[in-house]
Amino acid sequence: MPSRVNTSKYLLRITLAYRGPILATIGFAVLLYILSRVGLSPLGLIEAGLLAMTPLALAAIGESINQKAGLVNIGLEGIFLITALAGVYGAELALELAETPLWSPIVKALSPGVIGLLFGIFIGGVIGLIFGLLSVYCRADQIIVGIGINIFAYGFIQYLLFTIWAFPGIHIPPEEVTVPPLISTPEIRISGITLAAIAIAVVSHIILHRTPIGLVVKAAGESPVALDVAGVRVDRVRLATAILGGALTGLGGAFMSLAWFGGIVKEISAGRGFIALACVVSSGLEPLLSLVFAFIFGFAEGLSYSISVTPGVKEVVPYHLVHTIPYITTLTIVAIFIGKRRFPKAIATPYIKE
Repeated sequence: MPSRVNTSKYLLRITLAYRGPILATIGFAVLLYILSRVGLSPLGLIEAGLLAMTPLALAAIGESINQKAGLVNIGLEGIFLITALAGVYGAELALELAETPLWSPIVKALSPGVIGLLFGIFIGGVIGLIFGLLSVYCRADQIIVGIGINIFAYGFIQYLLFTIWAFPGIHIPPEEVTVPPLISTPEIRISGITLAAIAIAVVSHIILHRTPIGLVVKAAGESPVALDVAGVRVDRVRLATAILGGALTGLGGAFMSLAWFGGIVKEISAGRGFIALACVVSSGLEPLLSLVFAFIFGFAEGLSYSISVTPGVKEVVPYHLVHTIPYITTLTIVAIFIGKRRFPKAIATPYIKE
């Protein structure tokens, strides 16, 4: 009898400790049931949500680490745009190089799509490096630098579309360069990049909270003076996180064009860079929570698409109202959580060594 009482108390404590996630899971299940009753496929919604989640999660994880080190890069939208195009360009270039004896074994081993993803990571890292150099060593205003990246990308993407492919608005690459889902079941398809994003979130959480590297990163944003006194170069830590954040965002951008949409248009990011920033803010710079919020926003986008194409539903709900669902969700979530989050004391503040 006492063992049953102890077990009940233990289960009650667990339930109270995790009541937030439990209630969220129950609410999500109820929502899926309601949507299934109006003709929407729950598994289809989850599949679409996971796809839409992936670039948001990758960018949010990188930016969370970046901001924990004291840098704020709001240029994620611009990085998405540039690396989406860079991914397609790199994949098509790899397809051409596959005809040469020197590069053929490498291209066949990796596939043009994977090379395109790697090229997107590289270009994203380069943009992150430029942001880091301007912010850390030139002590430029980080918000202005991020705005500059976005403005530059909006014009540059159209210029490159016309210069490379002689069409300013859209380019559909050959099917050989796209990256299909690596795991397919009778119920749902999921991309290997989605699984990688989930793994990166878990590893980032462990590194930030369980290793000396994480302690160094957090100190760079919380107390850079103390970190400097301890003999660690604050500038190098911040520059490294800026490159990492850019590279992860670059993977998200290349994923959109190569593994999700199967092409590039000048508006491909469609505000997703700012939604990724909303994930960062809502999570309080925690990679695992960023992943959760990325799925919420991704699910909202998948829901809006499903409603707009489902017979019997799309005729009832106005088309333009449907496509505001992700943005309304973003504003609502940020309004709820932003006041409850604490950010590093030295965030967005250049460190000047005494």
